[in-house]
Amino acid sequence: MGNRLQSVISDWPKPMVEVNHRPFLDVLVDYFAEFGFRRFVLCVGHMSEVIRNYYSCKAGPLEFVISDEQFPLGTAGSVKNAENFIQSDPFIVTNGDSFCAVNLTQFCDFHLTKKCLMSMVVVESENSADCGLVSVDNLNRIVGFEEKRQKQGYGHINAGIYLFRNDILSFIPPDTKYSLEHDLFPKLINQDSYAFVCREKLIDIGTPERLELAKNFFSPM
Repeated sequence: MGNRLQSVISDWPKPMVEVNHRPFLDVLVDYFAEFGFRRFVLCVGHMSEVIRNYYSCKAGPLEFVISDEQFPLGTAGSVKNAENFIQSDPFIVTNGDSFCAVNLTQFCDFHLTKKCLMSMVVVESENSADCGLVSVDNLNRIVGFEEKRQKQGYGHINAGIYLFRNDILSFIPPDTKYSLEHDLFPKLINQDSYAFVCREKLIDIGTPERLELAKNFFSPM
């Protein structure tokens, strides 16, 4: 819903906020396209018509499929809602309001080598306040989650980029509001899930202050 950005984008869905004269969602799409991704399923709900209208007019080699939810389904529920549109196994999922310049080829290779149910990009950070943290063991298996603690300190931050084996969809109930972070991931602790550690910066546009930081990050040199 982008509630914390209402002073900036009261009439616009958060992923479509302009970052240096282009929608933030375009920034994400273009980055993934650099690694060979060509088909994008956009899970939309709030103000979905803006995203639908914009991407239905896009020309070029990329394919965009709209998966529209009739009521808020949460981050996991929206993925389940798009199940009939998913054509690959595994498939990649990313948040629409954050960016991390992870090497997606290496991430995919990591996932295929592990042959795991889920791989998650995590970012090492000295400032982990207000971020979802991931606990990993010495083999990079995911052994715990801590959602958005208030104090600062070192931690592995969930970067909001995942590779899922298709059978993960069986863990998500249909037509139900369900969260990746709060409902699904806790079920995967000590199971077949791994963290891909990345040292790139995590950029998100969740607040007006962070949006300004993102604009600076993506500004031309």
